Amino acid sequence: MKEIFEWNRVLFNELPGVFLLEVIFRSTVMFTILLLTLKLAGKRGVKQLSIFETVIIIALGSAAGDPMFYEDVGIVPAIIVFAVIMILYRTVTWLTGKSKKFEEFIEGKTECLIQDGKFSLSSFKKETLAQDEFFSELRVKSIEHLGQIKHAFIEPSGEVSVFYYPDEKVGYGLPILPALFIEKSKIIPTDGTYSCSFCGHTEKQKAGTAKCKVCQKDEWVASINTKRIT
Repeated sequence: MKEIFEWNRVLFNELPGVFLLEVIFRSTVMFTILLLTLKLAGKRGVKQLSIFETVIIIALGSAAGDPMFYEDVGIVPAIIVFAVIMILYRTVTWLTGKSKKFEEFIEGKTECLIQDGKFSLSSFKKETLAQDEFFSELRVKSIEHLGQIKHAFIEPSGEVSVFYYPDEKVGYGLPILPALFIEKSKIIPTDGTYSCSFCGHTEKQKAGTAKCKVCQKDEWVASINTKRIT
């Protein structure tokens, strides 16, 4: 029967002191894995927190939780984990201050998703943001079509920032309301103003079929030019 407050067990879980070197190694490896995994997961997976902040929260939460519940997890190794994490935190913070490229890799950078009422295709492809999900973000901001938007950016936090055209400059644009967008078709029914369902390019089209001048896609949606209701 184990004794209460058997200090070697409580502090070290009866492990040899050299095991602390393995703790340092394990902590460094898991910290790196968490950082890279969340980096690959993209901004939407860590919305409102930077990737680095999320790694710190997860790592510290795990280090604090295990020794609270499991008797086979020693307190001293957990303290070492905390120390290693904080050293790595200070190191990464120092490196982000010294290297702009390293800062962009860790924290990400702002990307333009919409420019002048059309998708910025080169930037949109870089992000893991699905079109439907992005449209949902815009609808929450009371946006009906891309013609209302001058610029839209995805921030390092994953938030979407939108800059609007004034009412007098709102033009025809790709509708993002589900009932209108679902009417996209490769057949243009009548002459009028239509938007490419893929990139948002908008122009007058004659009835029939046509390919977008920007992205070469051939699905079109009837454009609208309603003003924003705020």
